[in-house]
This record gives sequence, structure tokens and C-alpha cells, in this order.
Amino acid sequence: MHIGVIGATGTIGSRVVAEALDRGHHVRAFSRDAARARREEHRENIVWADVDVLDARSIAGALPGLDVLISGFQPGNAASDFADTVRRSIADPTVYATAARALLKALESHPRTRLIVIGGAGSLEIEPGVVRADSDELLHAALDRLGLPRAYASAVRGHRDALDVLRTSNRLWTYFSPAEEIAPGERTGRFRLGGDQPVLDADGRSRISVEDAAVALIDEAELPRFVQRRFTIGY
Repeated sequence: MHIGVIGATGTIGSRVVAEALDRGHHVRAFSRDAARARREEHRENIVWADVDVLDARSIAGALPGLDVLISGFQPGNAASDFADTVRRSIADPTVYATAARALLKALESHPRTRLIVIGGAGSLEIEPGVVRADSDELLHAALDRLGLPRAYASAVRGHRDALDVLRTSNRLWTYFSPAEEIAPGERTGRFRLGGDQPVLDADGRSRISVEDAAVALIDEAELPRFVQRRFTIGY
């Protein structure tokens, strides 16, 4: 397959690129650091390019030849440290929905190209009809537990708004909510998938490694099961 990855040097995007290449796919990698990546890249079947994820015309120009476009867009991808990641992520909470609209607009001229958007876990239902992103109390408690500043709530809600934008579309979109706890770790290939509710382990935790999230994303690219739906993951 020919798979495009936006945010290809980010924490999740870089693992998605590696997983796709390991499976023999052709990757078109989009990054703010595309020029540097082109100089340093030595792997086969990967081409680095620039794209403006907030500009539908720019995205549409990148779509020809792609079977799937995976967007790992995150304003914090270019951050220098954790504090900078948070600062960039909350600077403009509307940017997540803006990117979703631009992606959908670009697909109007390429309706057969599938879109997978990597989003957040805050829009998952912790109980039927109960979403943390809709409640200050629930969201702040979750952020405190994860060691994130409460100001990050605006980014969580930004991801939720992007999902709401996708849900109004009839394009071939999929939204991926990772587990609440996600960090670099081991690629096990053993995990469970869910829909709108988090997948919890025996200890009641929603957790996954970035590497296994990449496995699930390329699985979905190869064998679509969640078209016009959201899915999540956990151990």
C-alpha cells in the first residue's frame, strides 16, 4: 500500500512510519523537518515531503497515489521539551478541528483515499454517555492522575472537537483514540480493541505502548474495520 503519514517524526508518527515500512508498504512522510529528514533518511520505500495540515489545498496536492492518509498532527510535535509540548498544544485549541476540516475538504477531490486521524482519549465514554472532556471535574482529575497540568484540558477538548467534525462527514474517515496512558515501550502485538469506551486491563488502567498503537493503526490501514467510526486500544 501507499500510506501517507502526517507528523512522521512525532512520537506516534515515527512508530507508524517504522511499522508501515517493516510490513513492506510505501510511505510518504510529512513533517516540519522534511528537509532534514530527506538528508538523513537511509531507509527504502520512504519519501519525505512538506504539507500544511491546516490548508486543504496543500493536503489535496499530497493525496494523489495514496491509499491511506494517517494524520498524527499535533502542535507539540516540534517541541523542545515537555513544557514546550504543553505550551504548543494549548496555544490554540481550535487548531485540531481546523485541521480536521481541512483534511475532509481535501478528501472531496480524492473520495477513495481513506483518512485515519490520531486523536485523544479524553472523548472516550467512561460510562454510557459520560465523557471526561465534557466535565471539568472529571477531566482535571484524570490530568492530575496522569501528571499533566490542568491547562492541558483545552487540548483534550480540542481533540474532542476534531472528532465531532469528522462525525458530520461521509468521507472514509477513522478516528483513533489511544489509551489514556500511552508512552514509548515494547511492541508486543498483543492488545485489545474497543469502540467508544476505554479498554481497561486487570488493574483498571487504560494503557498502551506507542509501538503497539502503531501496530493497531497499520492493522486498520490494511484491513479497515472502523470506517466512519472511532476505535481505541488497550492491554
